[in-house]
Amino acid sequence: MAGLSYTGLVTQIRNYTEVDSNVLTTAILENIILNAQYRIFRDVPIDADRKTGTGNFTAGTGTVTVPAGAVFVRAVQVYTATGSTYTGANTYLQKKDVTFLEEYISATTSTGTPKYYAMLDTGATGESSSNSGSIIVSPTPSGTFAYKIHYNAAPPTLETGNITNYISMNFPNGLLYACLVETYGFLKGPADMLALYEQKYKEEVQKFANEQVGRRRRDDYTDGTVRIPVASANP
Repeated sequence: MAGLSYTGLVTQIRNYTEVDSNVLTTAILENIILNAQYRIFRDVPIDADRKTGTGNFTAGTGTVTVPAGAVFVRAVQVYTATGSTYTGANTYLQKKDVTFLEEYISATTSTGTPKYYAMLDTGATGESSSNSGSIIVSPTPSGTFAYKIHYNAAPPTLETGNITNYISMNFPNGLLYACLVETYGFLKGPADMLALYEQKYKEEVQKFANEQVGRRRRDDYTDGTVRIPVASANP
């Protein structure tokens, strides 16, 4: 799979629209490509963006910082064995709203192994951010339990300093169509061309989603072989 580089994408956008660099400057195209990438990122949860952060609770402290660059947390795992280093007995915390935890905390003063967690604040989202928010757990940890935070991170974006990424190498046609939608919107181009590439993008992103959240997250042994209905001729 050859994929698509930043330079190749820029060239294709200008070729498809028949507009040169006097109008579609590098700065304008970088913004168009960035918008297209974030559209794909929010349309499809991509496996390549799934990350894990580790740490240890501080006894008596019920909050921890979410790993830098995290966009959303998928799960929090706590290892309950004494001196655990991410092995042995563990449990996944139940996610609740922060109001539930505030009520729970006010009703009990006990500490112990955390059972619930909630997002406490959002922080500053972005790969270069040092703080993507924090979570609060309850009961307040009674020890320095090890934990894992499973989350989705903001992906590295395609730009002049980063010529390829997961989307450009594995979903180049969808990325191109998303860019063309953004470009025709910027150019105030023909409505039929905008509609054409919007439809093409939607068709391709559906296939990409089927791969990412369908085929990549199932197997034949536990889920069975995927069967596609095929219409037969009427007798």
